[in-house]
Amino acid sequence: MSESATVTVAGSCSCGAVRFDVRSPSKFCAHCHCDNCRRAHGAAFVTYAGYPADQVRVTAGRDSLVRYRTDTDATRSFCGTCGSTLFYEGPRWPDEIHVARANIDGEIDRLPDAHAYVDHAADWWTIADELSQFGGDSGVEPKVPER
Repeated sequence: MSESATVTVAGSCSCGAVRFDVRSPSKFCAHCHCDNCRRAHGAAFVTYAGYPADQVRVTAGRDSLVRYRTDTDATRSFCGTCGSTLFYEGPRWPDEIHVARANIDGEIDRLPDAHAYVDHAADWWTIADELSQFGGDSGVEPKVPER
């Protein structure tokens, strides 16, 4: 998909109660390994596509969205019917919504290109690709390759 094209792609939770649209261009697409994301998704990492908040629109099921405030003052939104985690909004990235990539139904303007919070990665998972890795306190500081 051309990065210069403005495209709207639909998405939804697992049961379809919550539906949304995202409009390109996205700001990023990356795998997050932080403790909160791993626990919220029950996985080694979660892949997010980040958008300016005005480019994400809930089109159905707003009443089914449940919001949870984390210990880092971020908000996670999920479907109250099926439990699908959908959106992340954090104080480090004001006016952005990070959308769980697995819940976007089609192709977006980019593929994942990095791993964030690698210092928090699950010890039972090995990152085996060539994507950039970031860590440190912010989770997005360039990781110095081990020698």
